[in-house]
Amino acid sequence: MNICVFCSSSNAIPEVYFSEAQKLGQLIGEKGHTLVNGGANVGLMEAVTIAASNAGAKTIGIIPERFVRRSLASDNLHEVISTADMQERKAKMREMADAFIALPGGFGTLEEILEVLTLRQLSYHNKPIVFVNTHDFYEHLFKQFEASFSEKFVKESFRKLYFSAGNAEQAMEYITAYKPVEPDSKWFVVPNK
Repeated sequence: MNICVFCSSSNAIPEVYFSEAQKLGQLIGEKGHTLVNGGANVGLMEAVTIAASNAGAKTIGIIPERFVRRSLASDNLHEVISTADMQERKAKMREMADAFIALPGGFGTLEEILEVLTLRQLSYHNKPIVFVNTHDFYEHLFKQFEASFSEKFVKESFRKLYFSAGNAEQAMEYITAYKPVEPDSKWFVVPNK
């Protein structure tokens, strides 16, 4: 299985996040999967790449050419795919992935995982989506989701389209046992033509 991991490219974050990223990478390798990620040599991206590679995983990094020119591509990847821009990078990651896991991250991580979740809501794919909620990192995002459910911006049934894992082990268990469900129509009421 190709597991796409979205995550931080910051080296300034607390050690607890690096530890969980390393556990996830190790599990991906031990279970014989392939890691697909953003390909950078910084932050959680590099931590998960090194751990996955050391545990036997094939590692594929997809990185915009402007970052390759800035020497940001990891040397620990088995394959580097260079893209013209961020849009092409995200499209290639989605295309290659069989499952998506978001470790904690910044604006880019949020954009990537929420785009994947939006596309799942609209039935563009039926792949598993997992947030690894290390150190309760995603609690405020989940509170925003709750507001969206309670105020009817999003249907309650769409809770089934993602999973909040407390750690890497729960994330891997979820995607291994995943059975896709067909979501309801996104819209509460579709106007007549």
